[in-house]
Amino acid sequence: MNGRALFLDRDGVINEEVGYLHRVEDVRFVKGIFSLCRTAAGLGYRLIVVTNQAGIARGFYTESDFESLMVWMRAALRAEGIELDAVYHCPFHPEHGVGQYKREHEDRKPGTGMLRRGARELSLDLGQSVMVGDRCSDIAAANTAGLRQAFFMRGTEAEECAGEYFAISSLDEVERWLVEQG
Repeated sequence: MNGRALFLDRDGVINEEVGYLHRVEDVRFVKGIFSLCRTAAGLGYRLIVVTNQAGIARGFYTESDFESLMVWMRAALRAEGIELDAVYHCPFHPEHGVGQYKREHEDRKPGTGMLRRGARELSLDLGQSVMVGDRCSDIAAANTAGLRQAFFMRGTEAEECAGEYFAISSLDEVERWLVEQG
């Protein structure tokens, strides 16, 4: 367990939040995401997406739709010199899920299931890893899992989040922090 990761929430961090993103034509990458990922990878961070997908739970789109979009997004990132090491998603929601998707699950942030799975599968040290999210549930998951640092993209939550994190206005701030830490 010596590797470290940059865990990235998807919607609001990698792509602009559009509400239940599931179509290629709606993808707009967040300014600075390509540079951040290239810098992090250059510093030895594994790049891992951890995303709650309540749209699947609610029946707005299927897991197959999600997977197809992620194939396209991974190719778009690859064209920018970025290779994602893993993509984890949680299709469950305890209140708004339909059918098999209506349940609580350890992967659903603020649960730590996706972070711990990444650590297990990629031999990562969570204590040396970093999370960038735009929801308080991202911060809670990062804190509970013992990540070294959590970054919170301002603009999504109405209130301040509980826990330890740096609030940021742009991904450039995360990139600078990573470079300063070495």
